Amino acid sequence: MTSRLIAISFDAHQPERLADFWSGVLRSEKVDDSYDGVSLVSGNAAGYRVSFRPTQARKVAQNRLHFDLTSSSLEDQRETVARALDLGALHADVGQGPDASHVVLADPEGNEFCVIEPGNDFLADAGFVGALACDGSQAVGYFWSAALGWPLVWDQDEETAIQSPNGGTKFTWGGPPLMQNPGKDLHFDLAADGDQQAEVERLLSLGAKRLDSGHGQDGAVLLADPDGNEFRVLTHR
Repeated sequence: MTSRLIAISFDAHQPERLADFWSGVLRSEKVDDSYDGVSLVSGNAAGYRVSFRPTQARKVAQNRLHFDLTSSSLEDQRETVARALDLGALHADVGQGPDASHVVLADPEGNEFCVIEPGNDFLADAGFVGALACDGSQAVGYFWSAALGWPLVWDQDEETAIQSPNGGTKFTWGGPPLMQNPGKDLHFDLAADGDQQAEVERLLSLGAKRLDSGHGQDGAVLLADPDGNEFRVLTHR
């Protein structure tokens, strides 16, 4: 048994507004969300949605997870940046330096994302959302490979990456040291193909931990991966 990745979820103070922003950036339509919040179809072979769930948490540091958007040319990169800025993004400084060939932006709620320059061979086959770039350990990369049943496509110098067997977005982890918890971030929403509790027990055996809050809305089980990142195991629908 493995979990299916249902969504990559943003913590959002204004879910509808943030969904409108990302709908414009990704050129993706809104869809009904049977769990909570607002969702977009990612249009990605990895099969997940992009969701926005309400939170009161404050963002206190740089996100541990962020999207890397790809470009087919310098003109395409400039167009993506201009579209994001028109929709409400701002330029962000995460230490990239003035000579960086990628552009770092932040959405209207401060979530960082990158628009990658053309010619990135590693992301060439991954689609517009080329990567979900994560701050995290080698162990957490192994955990998510086992949890989702996605093979490792990179494992070197404590850096790891996985990708769905169907292709699409690559999930990457940069190795130590681990950044502080940002308070407000992106999260994985999973669903078991079979019994929810049996899948929770499997994830715990792989190294996940139960959170004190136990259960979320609609019967979702709240867990944390080996690096302490919260994720949900949703009821099957």
